[in-house]
Amino acid sequence: MQGGSSGIGYGLKFQARCISDVKADRDHTSFLTGTLSLKEENEVHLLRLSSGGTELICEGLFSHPNEIWDLSSCPFDQRIFSTVFCTGETYGAAIWQIPELYGQLNSPQLEQIAVLDAHVGKINRVLWWPSGRHDKLISIDEENIFLWSLDCSKKTAQVQSKESSGMLHYLSGGAWDPHDVNCIAATSVSSVQFWDLRTMKKTNSIDRAHVRSVDYSMEDGHILVTAEDESGINIWDLRMLKAPIQDLPGHTHWTWAISCNPEYDGLILSAGTDSTVNLWLAPTSRGDELPPKSLVETPTQRADLLLNSYTDYEDSVYGLAWSSREPWIFASLSYDGRVVVESIKPFLAKK
Repeated sequence: MQGGSSGIGYGLKFQARCISDVKADRDHTSFLTGTLSLKEENEVHLLRLSSGGTELICEGLFSHPNEIWDLSSCPFDQRIFSTVFCTGETYGAAIWQIPELYGQLNSPQLEQIAVLDAHVGKINRVLWWPSGRHDKLISIDEENIFLWSLDCSKKTAQVQSKESSGMLHYLSGGAWDPHDVNCIAATSVSSVQFWDLRTMKKTNSIDRAHVRSVDYSMEDGHILVTAEDESGINIWDLRMLKAPIQDLPGHTHWTWAISCNPEYDGLILSAGTDSTVNLWLAPTSRGDELPPKSLVETPTQRADLLLNSYTDYEDSVYGLAWSSREPWIFASLSYDGRVVVESIKPFLAKK
């Protein structure tokens, strides 16, 4: 295991928490990130990795009216993205479009396509249909899950269905299952809830306290990974949810974010409030066979799964994003507005 960082850095003007891969950009490795300033005009930065992979270039800088608490790029149009924002008193969510000729404008303005305005409580997350061109969105507030139909040409978003999470669950986020688009996993203070979007009903749950982040494996349709305050990182088989099939130590403080690689089985990123990003190798694909109860037996073996720790941060790391175009590239974002792009190619050569 190595330490430190040899990545490519970029500094935002203000504090920030969220960063997203621009999946629809087929020609560049690109990321979108937004700032979190209470008093200043907030910004959305479109960042692209140079063709030589040596520089992170700001291709677009756009004003955003409020603090950005969640940001996600549209999977089928590189100019469209969503934000969850706070005005200082209330939370909202909107879909935005980058102007087509933004590179030729001095101060381009984002175009608001739609507002997800059916929420009453605090909105936490917007999820896009996992891949391909589709007009469905999920938005999650503390008590409800909404399924939306988005029409970009008409600049409208309509609620298709809505359901409450139930008493005392307080939803915080979630992930859309890339293997079954009728299913999402929603996180709460006390559990991970699985929802069928056709019926808008809960189908199962994992009872765990303080799950901060959840992600599905892109390679194995049965695997889910969670990041939890106290117990670090847990890997679950969706066919047997009584206990995790694998656990990793996590971080020395809260494990805040988790992200599975879009192509390579078992490569997992985690980020925490200990100002560290960890790269793990925990292969899980075993065909249709059920895995044993524990794939890792000892603390030493668990430590061996830690490929690298990136420690070139001075603040908590809240944002992680793999590049879907170059899956050996990832970007991380610390609260002080520092973006770092790293390559994991040296570790892939050892696999």
